[in-house]
Amino acid sequence: MEKIKIGITIGDINGVGPEVIIKALANPKMLDFCTPIIYGSSKVVAYHKNIVNIDFPFQSIKEADQAVDGQINIVNCWQDAVNITLGKLSESGGKYAMIALDDAIADLKNGHIDAVVTAPINKKAMQMSGFAYPGHTELFNHEFGNPESVMLLTNDSLRIGLVTNHLPIAEVAKAITKERLLKKMRSLHETLRIDFGIDKPTIAVLGLNPHAGDEGALGNEELTIIRPAIEEAKNKGALIFGPFSADGFFGSGQHTKFDAILAMYHDQGLIPFKAISFGSGVNYTAGLPIVRTSPDHGTAYDIAGQNLADETSM
Repeated sequence: MEKIKIGITIGDINGVGPEVIIKALANPKMLDFCTPIIYGSSKVVAYHKNIVNIDFPFQSIKEADQAVDGQINIVNCWQDAVNITLGKLSESGGKYAMIALDDAIADLKNGHIDAVVTAPINKKAMQMSGFAYPGHTELFNHEFGNPESVMLLTNDSLRIGLVTNHLPIAEVAKAITKERLLKKMRSLHETLRIDFGIDKPTIAVLGLNPHAGDEGALGNEELTIIRPAIEEAKNKGALIFGPFSADGFFGSGQHTKFDAILAMYHDQGLIPFKAISFGSGVNYTAGLPIVRTSPDHGTAYDIAGQNLADETSM
C-alpha cells in the first residue's frame, strides 16, 4: 500500500530547520509511516547534513510525483548557488524559504502531497524578501480559504488555540469581536470533533484583561464581547466555558480539565504552552481543508550550525 506523502518545507536555511528535519528523518522508523518529500535543495541539505554528521541518504527529484516510497526525497526548488550564513538574518533566508513554500502549496493543491510540515521561518527575513503575510498561518489561511482558522498548539494532553495570531499587542483589543470569537470557537469545536475524535469537546475561553476584567473594573471586553459570545455558542449546544483569568487558570491546573483552551492573543497562549511542553508540542492550523503542522519553535539563530537543536517537535 502506498504511504502518505508528507511535504516538508525547508524553512530558513540559516536557522535550525534543516537540522531538525535531518535529525527527525534520520530515524528509520519514519519511513514506515510516510514518504517524506523535502522542499528545498539537495545542496543545502547536504551542507547541513555535514554539520549534523549522521548518515542521511536521500533521493533528489524534480517533481513530487517522482518520490520513491521507502526513501527520503528532496524536490530541488532552485538551482542557484546559495550563500548560507548560519545564525544570521538575511534576505536570502527568506527568499528560499518562500520558494519552497510556494512549491509545496502548489503540490498540496494539486494532490501530489497529502499534508505539509513547515520548518521555521524568520518573520523579518520573510518580509525582506517580499513575503506578504505575518506568518505561515496567515499564508495558509489565504491559500486555502479560511481567514478564521485557528492556530492550535497541541501535544498529547494540552491544546491551546488563538483568537489573534501574529498581531502587535497594541492592535489586539480592537481585533477581538464577537463575530470573530464565534468563528474561532466554531473552528476549534469542529477540529476537536473531526481531527481529534472528541465527540463532545469542552473548551475554556480566557479573558483578555487581567483577572478577566474583574467585572469591568479592569476592562469591559469580557462583559460586552467575550461572555456574550460564549453564551451564544452555549445556546447552540457547544460546551464552552469562561472567560477565565489566564494566570490563575494555568496556575491552578484548570487547563487539565478541558479538551482545549482558546486564548485571546499569541503570548497569552504560547507562554503557558511552551512552559508546560516546550519541544514536545506541534503547531497545527485547525479549520483548513488540508493538514498543515510545524514544530513549536522558531529558527533559533543562536544555536544554528552547532548541532544542538532538539528534533522532538519536528
